[in-house]
Amino acid sequence: MLKKLQQKGMIKGFKRTPQRLAILDHLDGNKSHPSAEDIYRVVARKNPSMSFATVYNTLHTLVQAGAVRELTIDPDRKRYDPDTSGHHHLICLGCRKVVDIPGDIPVDVPRGMSNEFSIVGNHIEFYGICSHCGKPRK
Repeated sequence: MLKKLQQKGMIKGFKRTPQRLAILDHLDGNKSHPSAEDIYRVVARKNPSMSFATVYNTLHTLVQAGAVRELTIDPDRKRYDPDTSGHHHLICLGCRKVVDIPGDIPVDVPRGMSNEFSIVGNHIEFYGICSHCGKPRK
């Protein structure tokens, strides 16, 4: 999806460099909601000339273009989601794993508040402990 947007020139100001294409490759279809640090760690292995600034600046450009969602669900660092469709997230409080939840959860804003705002979207976060973290340690 991201590569198609970029190839069609729909991401303004996005130059096709090997480093940026490597970032797009890593994000395309990625469901792990990686941080900039996660992306850098993986992509720099294959691209030794890659800098963290390149990853960070590329992510910023993709967020501004609406091609990637910036998530603030992790208190330690921002995470990125290449799935920009309406959906929600389930976050493990142990390992910080993030899982997508389909966006068809009905939520109504109280009538008094909806008069004060023009609603453009929503995002619900569920928190729990994943099966891996919930297993007793030996």
